[in-house]
Amino acid sequence: MKNPEAGKKRTLFILNPKAGIPPVNVFVAQELQLRKNITCIRSASVSDTERILEGNLSKYDIFVAAGGDGTVHSVASKLIGTDKVLGVLPAGSGNGFAREFKFRPIIRSLLNDIDNGEYTSIDAIEINGNLCLNVAGIGLDSFVAHSFNKLKLRGFLPYVVLTVKTFLQLRPTPVTIVSKGETLMSEDIFVLTIANTRQFGNNAFIAPHALPDDGMMDLVIIRPFPKIIAIVFIYRLFTGNMKESKYVRHIRTSGELFIKTDESRFHIDGEPFRISGEVSVRIRPRVLKVLQTARYRKFRAQMITGS
Repeated sequence: MKNPEAGKKRTLFILNPKAGIPPVNVFVAQELQLRKNITCIRSASVSDTERILEGNLSKYDIFVAAGGDGTVHSVASKLIGTDKVLGVLPAGSGNGFAREFKFRPIIRSLLNDIDNGEYTSIDAIEINGNLCLNVAGIGLDSFVAHSFNKLKLRGFLPYVVLTVKTFLQLRPTPVTIVSKGETLMSEDIFVLTIANTRQFGNNAFIAPHALPDDGMMDLVIIRPFPKIIAIVFIYRLFTGNMKESKYVRHIRTSGELFIKTDESRFHIDGEPFRISGEVSVRIRPRVLKVLQTARYRKFRAQMITGS
């Protein structure tokens, strides 16, 4: 959708100063000083981001999260259900949301998209009242998220080492999913992913055919498998061929779900959450406006046509 007054839109950049990519820490502020309709504020924490948004929501039209998926999640949470538009300057390690919507860590490219003023409206998943933009779930990835949150080290390599260690110790988790009184599944799993978009981040495609604006949730269940074939799953994850495995089940639904499990370690967009008791999951169609990049417009057309 094109905004006819895009060039006049007021834009607020919210910078995560801990992000390690130079465009955020060095070049962004200098580039933005040349724009009269753009303001840049550094955020010290999640609570600081919430405070900044609450104090400026009525003053700006576009809010750019400059950081990783955690920063994007914090900013988007305050924009849900409003007429405000979310943009992203990726500066994290996984950048799952930014990769899905083809945002690049190039400030001038992003400014061109802001000037163009097109946006798309996407769905969000709500899990016990918590927003999910990309993927959420329970199992291997959630256990890694909880352990990684306790580490002082950050980056891709520590994450990989921790994932391998967690996988070698992994035991099946019993999970039951109910929808409209009907049991969709009740079995032991290694991974249960609830997906709004295709990937975890770093182009790891857990739900290769998920679309963020179709009003549907994609459930991916990975059943226990011989650990000796783990390399096959890794290959399929990064090549988008998860559905080809006999250990993988895929369910698409628009209805509200209820998850029952004794395990409380969930993750939502890669962030660890403790959720006990019955877990409610529902889709909220097209409740978030996202700045549309030129590359995403072409990609979306290809996804719809299957070309």
